[in-house]
Amino acid sequence: MDRRAPAPFRHAADVAMRTAAKELGLRPKEFELAVQTEHVRTVPGPPGGARRVPRQELERIKGAPDFPGGLRERLRVMGASEASELLDISPARFARLARAGCFGPASFYVNRYRTVVWLYLVEELRDFAENNPTLLTGRLPAGMRAKLQAGTDHRARCWRQRRLNQLVRHAAGPWEQAAVRASVLDDATIAEAVPDPGERARLETLRPCFLEVRSVSKATRDTLAELCLAEGEEEVRWHRFLLDAELETARAAEAVAAAPALRPWATSRSAPDLEEGHPLQPVPEVGARPDPGTARPVAGPPSVAVPRRRWSLLRRRRPKPAARPAR
Repeated sequence: MDRRAPAPFRHAADVAMRTAAKELGLRPKEFELAVQTEHVRTVPGPPGGARRVPRQELERIKGAPDFPGGLRERLRVMGASEASELLDISPARFARLARAGCFGPASFYVNRYRTVVWLYLVEELRDFAENNPTLLTGRLPAGMRAKLQAGTDHRARCWRQRRLNQLVRHAAGPWEQAAVRASVLDDATIAEAVPDPGERARLETLRPCFLEVRSVSKATRDTLAELCLAEGEEEVRWHRFLLDAELETARAAEAVAAAPALRPWATSRSAPDLEEGHPLQPVPEVGARPDPGTARPVAGPPSVAVPRRRWSLLRRRRPKPAARPAR
């Protein structure tokens, strides 16, 4: 149940994203990163609308002693070359640490050669250097060297996980959370995990926008679509496992909502029945979210072949209507 205030009263205390970015003095990309990293907290907007920023949140940020410089510094990102200089290590060593997953990129862009250029938060790099000085000099641990020699590269995976965590936090309910988990799996994997066509259609309807893009070429869109999908058996298996757990939670919550409310006496018995000593029918007890260790076994492949297609994970920006006065 949504216990928030009615929309007219709630939105009077909220502002649109563009208004919030302007008040905080942030460029669009900076503000987008601020929201993704939870430096700026948002709330759901009107049904079907974009999320909004509470006025109280803006006042909290603007009231900080280090505003606005401190906020901009916490949102500062840099590429591998600058980052290696910051950590005082060679670019080659920085690349090895990044591929090993020692720190994850917060953002990226695709250059004119359609190469993904990863960007890292300066704040996180400094924390890593402070807490892991032994990884900045000398030989890397043997296990890490072995994985790197085998071709390990966790940069895209770390970025996907960061984005997934944000989308899960913003999900409105259990089915929305399941749709987030499904958003990084291809259709063949989803068909195996969710054999019910109705549930698959529901997940697709609720699927969030994983990555919003502006006008780009088809080749770049294909590159971005690949970036949004889990890769490698280990990552796919992990997200499949989490999807199973989220689906069990969603189904259980829906079953409880559909059950009749319990009255002082059993709903299937009359008061005279109680006087005669007939026992009440037990009400199914709703447990907490299942522990990952007890998640149901992975379902086998469906008997009907499913065409291998991908969900569109990218949302192209549509022309916006004439600007309305910010509230």
